[in-house]
This record gives sequence, structure tokens and C-alpha cells, in this order.
Amino acid sequence: MCAALSAASAVTTTTALAQSANLTAGKLKHDQACALCHGKDGIASMANTPHLAGQPEIYIVEQLNAMRSSKRSSAVMNVIAKPLTDEEIKNVAAWYATIEIKATVKP
Repeated sequence: MCAALSAASAVTTTTALAQSANLTAGKLKHDQACALCHGKDGIASMANTPHLAGQPEIYIVEQLNAMRSSKRSSAVMNVIAKPLTDEEIKNVAAWYATIEIKATVKP
């Protein structure tokens, strides 16, 4: 069976990190630096690019920090993550985590 993913509007339940983050700033950073590859709502628009919508904040924070420090190697993401501040990482991670993903089964 095949599941189709769709990004919905931000959910009202948020974690402590999301509550302390600026979700508007996170969405703006996504629009400026991430949307081209990771899609307008966090559903990737390019092959071999992960979906970020619905991922836990801590996962995105850890991955962006690893790419920013080059502990995790990615030719594209190391360059994109390098100039990000801790605050920008927190904001964009929180924004992605607030996106609800729903799976539907095709008949």
C-alpha cells in the first residue's frame, strides 16, 4: 500500500521548545533558505531531499547543528547551515515540528 503525505496547517499543540521559539521567524527562515529544496510546507520538492514537516524539533536542531559544525557532511547543507544562529535553528525547527502530517491509504 502506498501512503500519500500532505502538510496541514500548524497544529495548536506545541512542545516547550516550540512555545519558546518564534514560529513566524521560523517560517520566514524556511521561506528564505529551505523551501526551494524542502518544499513550501516542509514536504521536499527535490529528489533525495528529506521531508522536514512534522519532524521533532530536537531532531532538526541536532541535525542542523551537526551540519553547521561539519560533523555531518552534506555539500549543500553544510554551506546553508554554517551561518545560521542558534535562535534561527530553534525557530525553524519549532516551525517544522508544528506541521501536522496525515497519511492516507490509496485504494
